[in-house]
Parts: sequence; structure tokens; C-alpha cells
Amino acid sequence: MIRTLIVLMMFSLALSPTMAPAADKPAATIYKTPNCGCCEQYATYLRQNGFEITVKPTHDLTMIKRRYGVPEKFDGCHTMLIDGYVVEGHVPVSTINRMLTERPSITGITLPGMPQGSPGMTGTKREPFTIYEFGQGQPKVYSVE
Repeated sequence: MIRTLIVLMMFSLALSPTMAPAADKPAATIYKTPNCGCCEQYATYLRQNGFEITVKPTHDLTMIKRRYGVPEKFDGCHTMLIDGYVVEGHVPVSTINRMLTERPSITGITLPGMPQGSPGMTGTKREPFTIYEFGQGQPKVYSVE
């Protein structure tokens, strides 16, 4: 009985997304404005999902977005660089993982604005999140969550 409980506990820990070892995920850098709390919450969310995150406050966030090719109409709250890609805004980890697995020929993905209920944001999700890819022609839908 005890052996069964131990095996079940180990199995549940193995399936828990918050227990993923950081070594399995690439390190990332988030650029954000100095006083933005939701960006810190997003970094915490990513860390809980196994990513090693460095946060760099900056007063030149718009310049960083343009440098890394984020289309102006698709700006999010912060800009993250990860494994050769740009992730703009509060993109769910499932979409980031998909991109890192599929390795599409794009510059990055974005969840424009600051949608309520998105990772790191307060409030309740009111509609599916539309995440766009950019870097190859006009931005287009990458996923809907």
C-alpha cells in the first residue's frame, strides 16, 4: 500500500508542469518597463513551468521591440528572447513550448496588448487568446488558446 502511494506521488510530480527541471528548457531574457508588476508575475509563471528567466528593466522597451522585429500593431506588455525567438506579451507556456518544439521559420510570436486572465495578468479570461506569428510576411494566427 505504501509503495503504491509513493509510486502515485512520484507519477503525479512527474506530470506536474510546475516541476519541470529548468535544464530541459532554454534560458530566456524578459525586457520590461521598470515598474511593471504583471511582467514580474509572467516571469514567475514561466519559472514555475521550468524556464530559467532573467528580467531586465529598461526605459527603451519600444526600441527593443523594433530591434527584434515586433510589428507595432502587435506590441505586448514585454519582450522575451528565447532560443533564437522573440515572445511578445503574455503568451501561454503551451504555445511557447509548441514553438520551441516545432522550430518554425519565424521571428517570433505575440499576444498583443494585456488580455485579462492571460498568464501574469489579473482578471478572468473572457475569450480565447489569439497568438500571432511574425517575421515571414504579414503577421498571421499561430494559435488560439
